Parts: sequence; structure tokens; C-alpha cells
Amino acid sequence: MARVRLIGPEAVVVPELGGRTVEPDEIVEVPDERFEAYVCQTATWEPVEEPKPVAVTTTAKKAAKPQKDEV
Repeated sequence: MARVRLIGPEAVVVPELGGRTVEPDEIVEVPDERFEAYVCQTATWEPVEEPKPVAVTTTAKKAAKPQKDEV
């Protein structure tokens, strides 16, 4: 979870956080995938802890070795 701080002048109710009231200067955790939706509101929210990078895994298979032709 990412974290943001409310820098607006008054408390706000955040439906996404279960209807919780967030007070000015309070830090709250928000879902990583919604982090940008908060911090793009630069007059209201500021980033505190950005989302952790998503690990990318690959399942590449090695190519089979060519068989030798017997002569």
C-alpha cells in the first residue's frame, strides 16, 4: 500500500477508504493502483510513500538444442 498526506485546509471524507474522514496533515494508506489518483490532486494530497514496484517474472523456455545428424 502507498501512503499520502492530506495537505488540504479541511477534513475530507474518502469513500474509497470506507467513508473515513481524513484530517489535514494526516497520512493514510491507499491502494497502490490508486496512488496516482490522489497525488495528481496537488492542492489536496502529497505523496509520502510511493507504491512498491511490481515484480515482473518471465517464464521463457530455452530453445531445444538441435540434434546432430548421424552419417
